[in-house]
Amino acid sequence: MKKIPGEQSRSNEKGFTLIEIIVVMVMIVLLASLVGPKLFPKLGKGKQSAAKAQISLIEQALDQFRLDVGRYPTTQEGLNALVTNPGVSKWEGSYLRKGLPADPWDRPYQYTCPGSNGEFDLFSYGRDGKPDGEGEDADVVSWK
Repeated sequence: MKKIPGEQSRSNEKGFTLIEIIVVMVMIVLLASLVGPKLFPKLGKGKQSAAKAQISLIEQALDQFRLDVGRYPTTQEGLNALVTNPGVSKWEGSYLRKGLPADPWDRPYQYTCPGSNGEFDLFSYGRDGKPDGEGEDADVVSWK
C-alpha cells in the first residue's frame, strides 16, 4: 500500500491510555474527598452572613419608611409595605429596589411591630426553619 504524503500511520498517534485516565480520575476523587469537607461548613456560614446583610438592608428600608410615614409598618402590613403602598398617604416607596428578598433558605423573613426586642423584630429562623437552634440552624435576628 502506498503512503499518501501528509498522512500519518496509526502507530505514530499519541494519546492517553485507559489506565492513565483512571489514575487521574482516582487522584481527582481523592483530592475532592480531602477538600470537600473543609468547604461545606463555610457554605452555611456564608448563608448566615448573607441573612445578616439582608436584614441590615431591610432595616434601612424600614427606617426610610418611618421617616416618610412617621411609623414602622404594622405586623398586619408586614414587610410588603416596603414594596407596595399599604394605603398610606405619605408613602414614598418602593423602599427596596429589587423587591422583598427571601432569606438564603428561600423562606420569608419574620417581622413583628411592635417587637418584643425593640420597636420591631426582624429575623430568619435559619436553616432548619424553627425557632432557636445552633450553628447553621441558629436564628438570624435584627436585635443582636
